[in-house]
Amino acid sequence: MLKHITPEGRQRLQDEFDQLWHTKRPAVTQAVSEAAAQGDRSENAEYIYGKKQLREIDSRLRFLTKRLENVVVVDRLPADLERIFFGAWVTLADEDNNSHDYRLVGPDEFDMQPAYISMDSPTAKALLKKQVGDEIEVQAPSGVVCYQVIAVRYEALA
Repeated sequence: MLKHITPEGRQRLQDEFDQLWHTKRPAVTQAVSEAAAQGDRSENAEYIYGKKQLREIDSRLRFLTKRLENVVVVDRLPADLERIFFGAWVTLADEDNNSHDYRLVGPDEFDMQPAYISMDSPTAKALLKKQVGDEIEVQAPSGVVCYQVIAVRYEALA
């Protein structure tokens, strides 16, 4: 399944892949090789731990490879800048008139900063295609929360 991602998010995944492939994996491979040269591998903690690290690195590399192949980089602004779509910065006001700023991003990016929320989240789904003045209701663990859209803005997605 194809997932949307910002150019920054794709670059972050690519940087992680490059760091693992070109730096971390060769270093761990070298350490495993040196540990293997010490003899009995069955009781060699460095060898066993190194092999475990290699499996984890290889697993992450496979995940990143598949992810990078199946993402759609959204590098254009939508035609209607008044409505909320992928990549939008949205200012919401809650029932107590507290404002909250969020950016709608792909599921691989929501942890890049606290204001990023995944397009798959209930809040983002409720916000899609809304515009300033619209109200949304979101089911939260504490119950239904109501928000009003105060502002919608886009930054260049280069």
